[in-house]
Amino acid sequence: MQRWDRIEAFIEVVRLGTFSAAARHLKVSNSHVSRLVGQLENQLGTQLLYRTTRQIRLTDAGALYYEHCHHLFDGFREAEAAIDDLQRRPKGILKLTSATTFGERFVAPLVNDFQCLYPQLEVYMHFTNRQVELIDEGYDIAIRMGVLKDSTLIARRLCERREYVVGSQAYFEQHARPHSLAELASHRCLLGSRDFWLFDVRGSRREVRVQGRWQANSGPALLDAALKGLGLAQLPDYYVEPYLQSGELVAVLDAFQHTDTAVWAVYPRHRHLSPKVRLLVDHLVANIRERIQHCHDHPGVGFQPPGRT
Repeated sequence: MQRWDRIEAFIEVVRLGTFSAAARHLKVSNSHVSRLVGQLENQLGTQLLYRTTRQIRLTDAGALYYEHCHHLFDGFREAEAAIDDLQRRPKGILKLTSATTFGERFVAPLVNDFQCLYPQLEVYMHFTNRQVELIDEGYDIAIRMGVLKDSTLIARRLCERREYVVGSQAYFEQHARPHSLAELASHRCLLGSRDFWLFDVRGSRREVRVQGRWQANSGPALLDAALKGLGLAQLPDYYVEPYLQSGELVAVLDAFQHTDTAVWAVYPRHRHLSPKVRLLVDHLVANIRERIQHCHDHPGVGFQPPGRT
């Protein structure tokens, strides 16, 4: 097998004109460069250089070999420069998936800002409440909410996430406010994509199954139903905080609020993290809280519950 260090020594001697200049460039001794070139000539079975005390000249074989080989090292240098550029300015396709409403309202604007910074990226965003298999379906990043299951994926916390049980003023004019989890059985509960609500009881996670005559796999639809007094709903802070502040919704059972939950960016485990993934996750971490606060301060930004303007 040919030795690349021998070829590199030969290329640098020819390119720089002397063994000493090549040695300085390669940060080795003159004798080491001479030895490498000699080994290459022995390996090829031909003389590549005429050596004199003042200069070197290529033999015919040396000129032919240099003509073919120096392009390889030019390619190596170009490849290294390309990788260095990629580290600074990520390129290629970036595929991201997120839960629908959170992704549309909070993630998409930040990803759009990110592409303005790196316009050479091709961005593909897919919003679904189905948990996507990142590796099997070819995604770089997923934004996930709540308590993560054990996984081989790497997870980075983007922001905290708190879930409230809420009802409208009109609902509580007709129904007493619950003070224990057992009282939920006597309330009309609005169901989302799951049939249980999550609470904290003396430091332990508890799933409480709830029942009702209304169910939808849409957060905005669930919020609208709660605002219209159709029942109680458990919803994340980024849905309900503006309405809690305005008094349109009232939170109950805060003593049992489960707080060990968050919004996460998850991505496959690789030995070398892709720059496009690393930079996007850094961008989300740096800006997601400000984006959520902006939407709280301006409820008209992003989604509106159906029928509300």
